[in-house]
Amino acid sequence: MTSISSTDSVMAIRNAILQKNAALRDVASTGTPGAADIGGAGGTKAGDFTSALKSALNQVNGLQANANDAATAFERGDTTDIASVMLAKQQASIGFEATLQVRNKLLSAYKDIMSMPV
Repeated sequence: MTSISSTDSVMAIRNAILQKNAALRDVASTGTPGAADIGGAGGTKAGDFTSALKSALNQVNGLQANANDAATAFERGDTTDIASVMLAKQQASIGFEATLQVRNKLLSAYKDIMSMPV
């Protein structure tokens, strides 16, 4: 049953990333300056992004902790189900890769913004 719940959490992370991507695409498609009201009066608050990012990082950290616990249990001989151990390791790996790609995109966007003339 744990593989189903961890699969659900990976899917939840994926859905959260897709929702943020769609929101960013909507803001970019409007093309008006000031369309993204960072201050908070016009829709989303600045803290929402921070809390979403922290939540996603905590979920990835939880996946990695679960994978390490499963590997340790297998090494001790507490479990013999290598498939669940490998599945947990793969889920943690995918979560980390997704986090790394989001970080790379954010860093690229920051560099683009910083290189814009004022």
